[in-house]
Amino acid sequence: MKLVRFFQIFHTFLYFRLFDLIPKRVQPWYLRVLLGFFFWYPKAPKNQSKHINLRLALEGLGPVWIKFGQMLSTRKDLLSPELSLELTKLQDQVPPFSSELAIKTIKQELNLTNINDLLIDFEPEPLASASIAQVHCATINLGTVESPDHKDVVVKVIRPNIEKLIQADVALMLVFAKLVDFALAESKRLRPVEVVEEYKKTILNELNLQQEAANGLQLKRNFEQSDDLYIPDIYSDFCTQNVLVMERIYGIPVSDIAQLNAQGSDLKKLAERGVRVFFTQVFRDSFFHADMHPGNIFISKENPSDPQYIGIDFGIIGTLNSEDKRYLAENFVAFFNRDYLKVAQLHVQSGWVS
Repeated sequence: MKLVRFFQIFHTFLYFRLFDLIPKRVQPWYLRVLLGFFFWYPKAPKNQSKHINLRLALEGLGPVWIKFGQMLSTRKDLLSPELSLELTKLQDQVPPFSSELAIKTIKQELNLTNINDLLIDFEPEPLASASIAQVHCATINLGTVESPDHKDVVVKVIRPNIEKLIQADVALMLVFAKLVDFALAESKRLRPVEVVEEYKKTILNELNLQQEAANGLQLKRNFEQSDDLYIPDIYSDFCTQNVLVMERIYGIPVSDIAQLNAQGSDLKKLAERGVRVFFTQVFRDSFFHADMHPGNIFISKENPSDPQYIGIDFGIIGTLNSEDKRYLAENFVAFFNRDYLKVAQLHVQSGWVS
């Protein structure tokens, strides 16, 4: 499996000309020789944007690589605006799997003979499709036939057979990480093997939607009386390892500044509340949403002058011990005071850098 996957990755890199992203002046001689042997290999059109090529390559390689692209898309300090915009499409515009497979999974997981027995007006066309799962809209009756209580919901379904692909990719990443660890002097600081091991743990945790449901319920309890952050209702009776049923929300993506301005949102208050949400999660609760890219954060449309955040997708949750919280707090104080020597000292003392 590893060898087959290696050739798939190599083919994708060649076809989408990803090796061209490495400036020729820093390409190792053996890479230039290897690429010379493959001059005949079919490739994407030369006039196709390298930004589109990178996004298409990551999509083609699957969830591990898509998650990497999602992470990169938030780093506007490192990427050009064009590349950042292209990679943003990976956040919820990944090609979907068939609705027949989604319906089959839902029926198996929830013991349904007919999907409309529970999920009324189920929409086969997915609302969003991401690296690990995709989301469909439906209506659910939480009442009785005589006294119905219909709620708009979204149904999140894990991609079929995704775990095998993730395991194969992570195994290959681990091989590459060990090679880097052996060959690169910088590896002691970068710790590539530890990074891959942690990444494996994180991405495999996302495959359990029951755990995600539990995380969401805890976050909702933490912000029950808050005007800063709203967590949608999660219907845990209908959640399994591969299916999650949650209240459908109607909001504006946090990255859509034009739409926020068009509805007159108070951006100053929004910024203040964003900081407060972060501080509350980290310092009060030590239980924080650790995957808050723009595809997972929305702003409520209900009251633009008093805007409220809406959080979704609780597959990755972080916690900090008391020592890390202290170092983080001291870092903030040092930044606010513009004491950058103190920031550097704290980073070394905490073990975050060598």
